[in-house]
Amino acid sequence: MQLFNSTKDYGAVPQALHWLTVFLVALAWALGTFDDVLPKGGPRDSGLFVHICAGIAILFLLVARITWRLVDPAPPPEATEFGSWMGQWLDPAARIAHYSLYVLLIAVPVVGVVLQFARGDALPLFGLAEIPSPWLKDRAFAQNVKEVHEFLAHALVILAAFHAAAALIHHWVFRDRTLVRMLPHSNK
Repeated sequence: MQLFNSTKDYGAVPQALHWLTVFLVALAWALGTFDDVLPKGGPRDSGLFVHICAGIAILFLLVARITWRLVDPAPPPEATEFGSWMGQWLDPAARIAHYSLYVLLIAVPVVGVVLQFARGDALPLFGLAEIPSPWLKDRAFAQNVKEVHEFLAHALVILAAFHAAAALIHHWVFRDRTLVRMLPHSNK
């Protein structure tokens, strides 16, 4: 198992950071979207706690991903029939999609932190500590921030779904290694 990227494949570290981020985004989105399914009281409070912790963890993972990418650049895109067909449009479109994912991976948790503070609530840090709200509760502001948080979260999940669909199209239609390069044990 290689930790670092090669010229053809992603290493174990970027793969782990990618798939852990995928899991945490799905978990946070599901808990945020379907929180009203949980019974009020302890279960709903626990769901919110996990939702917030997942969001904070996403921020930490993003810092780790960006740092790792600076140290260990991604392998170049695979030369594919689709790539030659799309010509000069493919690489900029892929870059815009990836940068948009990174921006949303930052924006959604940051807006979530602002939402927590706008409610006048402390920000729990994995049950180890809390950051008290720097301002008083403001329901109107909190409602506006909640709408922005939800919109951005849905945009993140939709863009991630397009990202996944593109990887599957590369795999099943164009039969290249774009998807396989990000799967564990694929570097053979």
